Amino acid sequence: MNQFTHIICISITFFMATTQQLAYAQTPYAKFDSIAQPLVPNYSELDNWAAHPSKEDPSDAIPRPLRKQTTNLVEQADVFFLHPTIFTKTPENEYGWNADVKDADMNKEVDKTTIKYQASIFNQAGKIYAPRYRQAHLRSFFQPNIEEGEKALAIAYQDVKAAFEYYLKNHNNGRPFILAGHSQGSRHLKQLLTEMVDGKPLQQQLIAAYIVGWGVDKEEYENIALGTTAEQTGCYVTWRTYDQGFVPEWISTEDVCVNPLNWKADTTYAGYEENKGAVLLGFNKLRKKLFDAQVHGPVLWVGKPKMLFSKLFRQQNYHVGDYNLFYTNVRTNAILRTREFLKNNKL
Repeated sequence: MNQFTHIICISITFFMATTQQLAYAQTPYAKFDSIAQPLVPNYSELDNWAAHPSKEDPSDAIPRPLRKQTTNLVEQADVFFLHPTIFTKTPENEYGWNADVKDADMNKEVDKTTIKYQASIFNQAGKIYAPRYRQAHLRSFFQPNIEEGEKALAIAYQDVKAAFEYYLKNHNNGRPFILAGHSQGSRHLKQLLTEMVDGKPLQQQLIAAYIVGWGVDKEEYENIALGTTAEQTGCYVTWRTYDQGFVPEWISTEDVCVNPLNWKADTTYAGYEENKGAVLLGFNKLRKKLFDAQVHGPVLWVGKPKMLFSKLFRQQNYHVGDYNLFYTNVRTNAILRTREFLKNNKL
């Protein structure tokens, strides 16, 4: 195996590393009420934001091949981003269900992974606000801990909602915004949209919602439509990425899916040539034409990565790479939707 192929394999393995935590997540844990909770975050403190326009942070990073492709949209729109579950390991403090936003090691993990590799996608579509929140531990999503985990997820959502309300009151100033999340972040984003945006005055400011890595029922929203074209605004898009031929048994057939290569919600195939660049470990190289994509019911299917020895590659679940396998396409689309919104709406 040559060095180039070896690097790609390491890169993809890095993004799939979360699966190594699953066995640990499925072990029984103490009752939620028997474990101490971290202090409630104060969102007037800049340290409680992983990404914020008032400080330099990893969401400002741009892969080297894209650095000349800048816009002026950051002066006109915002992005509110909710990161996925990074709290996956044995806690090193007394907080076993929800992460402490003052945990320096945890914050470094959040910043160098999801903020740099996911939130940065949107940094030419608007100013990025990404709150630190008391994220629920990975175990919250698996038996035998789901019942107690719901309590941890409620704490996490409480923070997300408080951060969004603080952002609206102190920073938004009536500007249009993108809402984006991944995995646990998208779970909270779904609820936030229901409670604060769908059919509410705020819906007029919604450029688009990227609810990635979490299921969305086709009847989820009364007023927010599923995006089915690249230019559509005031809508939401969603996808979960798996190997061609694989659909987890727990996924609802009522969930919807959009293809991030062609932005269609039907089975129209998007070939490898339509993938303008994945961003994997190393960040500064685009892996063009690495994956294709096609909607299959409630999920997004991808074929083998286009590289040497791909037939030897075995991976069913690409969840951790939901954004990064399509980095450039999502980035371009966020810019396009923002431009379309600003062209057609006066707030």
